[in-house]
This record gives sequence, structure tokens and C-alpha cells, in this order.
Amino acid sequence: MEKEEMLTAKKVAEKLGVTEAKVKKIIKEQNIEPDAKRGACNYYAPTTVEKIKTLID
Repeated sequence: MEKEEMLTAKKVAEKLGVTEAKVKKIIKEQNIEPDAKRGACNYYAPTTVEKIKTLID
């Protein structure tokens, strides 16, 4: 089984071609919970990244 790639908000922004601030704003406004946490870092799974992508204007 292939391991899912987990991304930080910064990596999500780079992947989607938008600013990190825009991604963080969407996450905060939509109350999107991280799929994993390691220390102070939040990580998002590909399905969550797709959800964020649909919310970008």
C-alpha cells in the first residue's frame, strides 16, 4: 500500500499555486481540521487538499 503524501499549509499553497496566507485563511474560515499533527505542524492529506482546492476563488 502506498503511503499518502501529507502536506503542510505552505506545501499545499505551492502545489495549488496560491499564497500560504490564502490557504491558511480558507482552513481557518472553513474550520478544516488537519489530518495529522507532528509537533506544531499541521499536515493535510490529498483528499483535504482537493477540498481546499475547490474553495479557492
